[in-house]
Amino acid sequence: MANPQTHSPQFDPEASRDEQVPAIAASIEQRRHQIFPVLAEHEVKRLMRFGTVRTYADGVRILEAGFTPFGMVLVLSGRMAVYRYDGLGNSALVVEHGPGEFTAEVSQLAGRPSLVNVTAAGTVEALVIPAEQLRAMVIAEAELGERIVRALILRRVNLIESGSGGPVLVGPPGHPNVFHLQSFLTANGHPHTVLEPGEDDNARALCEHYQPTADEWPLVVCPDGSVKKNPTFADMGRCLGMLPELPADKVWDVIVVGAGPAGLATAVYAASEGLSVLALEQRAFGGQAAASARIENYLGFPTGISGGALAGRAYVQAMKFGVEVAIPMSAARLACDASPLAIELDDGRRVLGRTVVLSCGARYRRPSLANIKQFEGRGIYYWASRIEANLCAGAEVILVGGGNSAGQAAVFLSAHAAKVHMLVRGDGLKATMSTYLIERIRATPNIELHPHTEIVALEGDDEGLQAVRWRNSRTLGEKECAVCRVFLFIGAEPNTDWLGDCGVEVDAQGFIRTGDAVTAPAEAPRSALETSVPGVFAIGDVRAGSTKRVAAGVGEGAQVVSQIHEYLAGVPAAGQRTAGRATR
Repeated sequence: MANPQTHSPQFDPEASRDEQVPAIAASIEQRRHQIFPVLAEHEVKRLMRFGTVRTYADGVRILEAGFTPFGMVLVLSGRMAVYRYDGLGNSALVVEHGPGEFTAEVSQLAGRPSLVNVTAAGTVEALVIPAEQLRAMVIAEAELGERIVRALILRRVNLIESGSGGPVLVGPPGHPNVFHLQSFLTANGHPHTVLEPGEDDNARALCEHYQPTADEWPLVVCPDGSVKKNPTFADMGRCLGMLPELPADKVWDVIVVGAGPAGLATAVYAASEGLSVLALEQRAFGGQAAASARIENYLGFPTGISGGALAGRAYVQAMKFGVEVAIPMSAARLACDASPLAIELDDGRRVLGRTVVLSCGARYRRPSLANIKQFEGRGIYYWASRIEANLCAGAEVILVGGGNSAGQAAVFLSAHAAKVHMLVRGDGLKATMSTYLIERIRATPNIELHPHTEIVALEGDDEGLQAVRWRNSRTLGEKECAVCRVFLFIGAEPNTDWLGDCGVEVDAQGFIRTGDAVTAPAEAPRSALETSVPGVFAIGDVRAGSTKRVAAGVGEGAQVVSQIHEYLAGVPAAGQRTAGRATR
């Protein structure tokens, strides 16, 4: 999956669109053999068993952007033309596929609607492979599947880099609602375009037709051409096919709540071992780890990897193995008084699971400042991606926090901002940050550390944050700084409030107890990651006593799968439990 912070060397996200086009075209040309591979005749024969041969007459629309869910269409004879389409009626030829070439991009592993229009250029005979069979093919045909998946990922990267495909966001510059939606799409690796009414004729015409009020920005044009006013994240998910249909009577082997590194690890390992898996994520895959600009101490990546890239790869793996991922979808209540377990969703639906894995992480912690919510998205930010970094060009910014995520963000922002003021409440960074990051911060001239310091006031208006006042807890001296961008990395609180009705045992801070840490009696020994409720497991940051590191979360995500198998082996065939606990 494309990572919004990682681009091909030729692509400069701060350049104008006219400047970007030649660079993007050069990047495509250099990797054309990977992006648009041509399968040999013997390779095509190996794929025939996964699809159905169909014939299309000249000019027939084979795929329609925003409508046609599919897996892959492989040309056997003839040619088909692929067009970018933005929902506003603008279309541009991307490529023509001939025999041995195919159309698809990474979301087709999950059977989501097409982001492009595909038309028969003359009579076309093609092999149509549905999403389920596409996944089966990339697993069964390992070498060929690797080439195809690489092509699907690179095609998504090109869509993102070129700013084409996906929804079009129309709104005034700097509007917080535009920022929130753009951040949501970027975090989910989804291509999109942002247009300003004052600079684009199509955007201006759209605004004249719909006449949005101040509360109705932005206008969003979905790939199918429908227009929404200030849509919610859930509206965007439905617009893009990110929220699948969830049959009310289906019982999943595993429901994973939270698609951070731990949850994605569980999803990948469980699905690869034949279990049916549903993953629910309230905002974006990768969780808070995806906000890390660079992780340099993750095993196997000596030069480092961004959190977004790591999460994106795991997300593609999950789709490859058939995990059903619903984004954005929040769990509102866990019902564990019957078998199977049930999760009530925030839209009123229920999903059923034989087991539930809680990897719901934590919510960002806010300082106790009266007007902080007023400036969220217009001066206050909880992570630092390319979008936020572009807002900071040449300006001074404040970053609050002393953990590894804060250190990574400070170094990342220092390449864009004139100066980064790093505020920490303690003596320094030694107790909370890895040594390599401390050394890098010391070596970065435009990062200034302010120990014993915290923000005491925010000032601004409806346009956004304008100034910040901070205080030194030792000297009690205060300073006001004309800074309009503040990044908060001050930890998080466990996201466990919704579990109260089920009786999942938590500690004094709200983290979930598992294994021997559970105080409630049990009729049989608990697995190390099992909660006080049989069949409900907890992993990652939300688990009491866990190591708050990406690698640790991934390890627990893999470890819990063997415990799930053990639990399921002891559940009676009819799925009914004995009183209080399944017999093992």
